[in-house]
Amino acid sequence: MFRIAVAAAAASIAAVSAAHSAEVEFRLAHWLPPTHPVQTLGIEPWAQSISEASGGRISITIFPASQLGAAPDHYDMTRDGIADMGYVNPGYQAGRFPIYSLAEIPFHVKEVKKGSGALHEWYARYAETEMPDVKFCLINPHDPGTIHSKTEIRVPEDIRGKNIRPAHATMARFVSNLGGASVQVPAPEAREAIAKGAADAMTFPWNSIYIFGIDSETKYHLDMPFYISSQMILINKAKYEGLSPEDKKVIDDHCTPEWSMKFSEGWADNEYSGRQKMIESDEHTLYEPTAEEVQLWREAAAPLIDQWKQDVSAKGADPEAIYQDYVDTLKASGSLYE
Repeated sequence: MFRIAVAAAAASIAAVSAAHSAEVEFRLAHWLPPTHPVQTLGIEPWAQSISEASGGRISITIFPASQLGAAPDHYDMTRDGIADMGYVNPGYQAGRFPIYSLAEIPFHVKEVKKGSGALHEWYARYAETEMPDVKFCLINPHDPGTIHSKTEIRVPEDIRGKNIRPAHATMARFVSNLGGASVQVPAPEAREAIAKGAADAMTFPWNSIYIFGIDSETKYHLDMPFYISSQMILINKAKYEGLSPEDKKVIDDHCTPEWSMKFSEGWADNEYSGRQKMIESDEHTLYEPTAEEVQLWREAAAPLIDQWKQDVSAKGADPEAIYQDYVDTLKASGSLYE
């Protein structure tokens, strides 16, 4: 049934686009289920808008659920033309994109509806340096996520000795700093890690706990906006450069901070709704840290900034300037966690 649903989802997008006798066809790959809000509330409306803006010249066929390759491979798949467009989580490849990993450090982005536009504006100044072999298009962070666990976690010390499924490489480093062990698997494999006992807890956005069927495994939730995992839409450079000027303009008009916000808004609302479901459920326990406990978490995360600066310096960039640019851009949008 799952394969049928995947095929139907891809075919439906292709059919809509094909009706316009498209001249340019893009294959967009992602690793989430076809029913996930990223596809239904983000990718599909964006693809439809591109088709309409091009007068039907451009079509986008969606290949969900890792049909074209595993989640960590989507950057290389896009670079190499296995996919023309890829939904990429840079944090799935530790150390490869050190500048962008700043977005993974907790306690910086408090909301993503405007924050996604700020992240886009900020990273667009560095994307050509860090990702020169693809075209940077959109940024799509989830609503701030938190720690969901089998037993209650309240303070950083509670991580010690536990196996944690981290959202990305930066969170894996955070877990290690606190004496925990990382079980690094992509989001679609997170439920299996918890269900089989390989992990005791995970960092995840709220409603994805329900989307991936993890609500039966994790009953305790740290109730604070903690971190984001921020994905991107990237485009194969040769495919983009081969477009006509008018079609390039259509793509460029859909690769903007404003579109990052439009693309992200529906998913943000959907993820946040999961928190209310848990509040209303008698099966889940939410713990809101005290101000003193929040400060403990912030202090525990502070070494990640120092390590990030070292990593960026090693690549020959100026971490102080990049960090200040990041903070200033988030603050200007009202999305900085203060």
